[in-house]
Amino acid sequence: MQTIDWIILIFTLLFIVFYGAWKTKGSQDVKEYILGNNETKWWTIGISVMATQASAITFLSTPGQAFHDGMGFVQFYFGLPLATLIICLFFIPIYHKLKVYTAYEFLENRFDLKTRSLAAVLFLVQRGLAAGITIYAPAIILSSILGWNLNWLNFIIGVLVIIYTVSGGTRAVNVTQKQQMFIIMVGMFFAFYLILQYLPKEVTFSNALQIAGVNDKMNILDFSVNPNSRYTFWSGITGGVFLFLSYFGTDQSQVQRYLSGKSVRESQLGLIFNGFLKVPMQFFILLTGVLVFVFFQFNRVPLNFNPSAQKAIEKSEYKEEYKHLEENLYFIQEEKQRVTLAYAEQLNIDVDNPALRKRIIALAEKEKNIREKSAELIKNIKQESNDKDYVFIHFILNYLPSGLIGLLLAVILSAAMSSTASELNALSTTTVIDIYKRNLKSDKSDKHFVRASKFFTLLWGIIAILFACFGTLVENLIQLVNIIGSVFYGTILGIFLVAFFIKYIKGNAIFYGGLISQILVFVIYYNYIHIYPSGKELLGYLWLNAIGTVMTITFALAIETMSKPKSN
Repeated sequence: MQTIDWIILIFTLLFIVFYGAWKTKGSQDVKEYILGNNETKWWTIGISVMATQASAITFLSTPGQAFHDGMGFVQFYFGLPLATLIICLFFIPIYHKLKVYTAYEFLENRFDLKTRSLAAVLFLVQRGLAAGITIYAPAIILSSILGWNLNWLNFIIGVLVIIYTVSGGTRAVNVTQKQQMFIIMVGMFFAFYLILQYLPKEVTFSNALQIAGVNDKMNILDFSVNPNSRYTFWSGITGGVFLFLSYFGTDQSQVQRYLSGKSVRESQLGLIFNGFLKVPMQFFILLTGVLVFVFFQFNRVPLNFNPSAQKAIEKSEYKEEYKHLEENLYFIQEEKQRVTLAYAEQLNIDVDNPALRKRIIALAEKEKNIREKSAELIKNIKQESNDKDYVFIHFILNYLPSGLIGLLLAVILSAAMSSTASELNALSTTTVIDIYKRNLKSDKSDKHFVRASKFFTLLWGIIAILFACFGTLVENLIQLVNIIGSVFYGTILGIFLVAFFIKYIKGNAIFYGGLISQILVFVIYYNYIHIYPSGKELLGYLWLNAIGTVMTITFALAIETMSKPKSN
């Protein structure tokens, strides 16, 4: 980090905070504070929806996911366009017609207060956890790489977000997310361009993709029906559809983005804009990670990208064994570099040399075995061996020029602020509208509820910071967020689908059906996913979305049927 990097980083973050606070100061009306006075245009909605989902975890973890496992993760997003169309046709018109502030208000109109409260509480729990992870993800990685104090980073990121979110509510979130997405995409395109420039002159973009393919990184589609596989075409268009239907259709952090639209059409266009750009954006970020992998075929790569794990192992009883593995990796990389370069030169004259291809595959297998052995040693000293989240930041700090390092760090922190702002805004709105206001016995003024919204934004911000400070790095962070969502989203979506499409089911049936379903999802998650090592679980977590939805609807139907009096 040079002086220019610090200037770019600090200026970017402070500009976002003060611009957001300045543009939206003085919101004293509940409609203005929560829904931005319904003045938001479709492109702002689309960018805001995209920025809410694209957290720092996206830009830290996704390239690392591609580095280790290739492009297959993009299948996770295949259900998004279909889910978007369903929400535009059925969800958005009803929300706008009822003029609701939250998605859960609709449930009381359709069922009763306890069903509304159940859905709101499930949202508050899962989104509250996610908000803490959204802050914690960039904080722990930057802390590890740069040596900054973790708790201070959690505090700084949280406080910066709280300042403008408390000040301007939904309008502040929408206004700042346009600047944040611009910074994010400019930074990522610069990184992509420079990776290509850093490759040897013999390696063209086409060659780089072929090299990645030989190393099993370009397998985009998996049509297998194995339920233990996390990412397949079928889990993407089934479990993924259920996940995104719930996330974009019932999660207040997203619903609030398009409820602020000027009209039904503006909200629909904004969501469609996101639905059809999100998959290409994720493809691009994954491809950046694949190119980082190709770059490291020609440059020295660490045995583990997590510096904390490296330092810990070097002070442990396994120091010599780990050093021996590093030396073996170095010799493999030396040979791999020569063979891969020779393979690229052959490709330049349109020759796909089978012998060189086989040698690359064999060397990759040797490298994989060494990394697995090193991971076992790291686990032996009770350290996290999964280093996917550290790959891209390692590349940024060690290979990008001064100035761009500051910009890329600004990208990571801007993304963290963007998602966290949306989450705090939604948590506050749901708490005020669905819990606080609904249970008040006396009428209060608009100013009272604006002050209450600001208070709960501050309170949820503090809770998120505290959760981030006590968090633990488990799994790949982008997967962790999606796992948390998958545990809760199926039940919530099942409640909403019954509300929209099965008119004869009443409040008691859906409430108890949802409650039973959520308990069983916890049981399934614990027994078939949680207690197994990463990637070895008996059930891919995406299926929890479909399972939770189907169980909620099934139990509600059964309870409603049993509660009807039998005719003589």
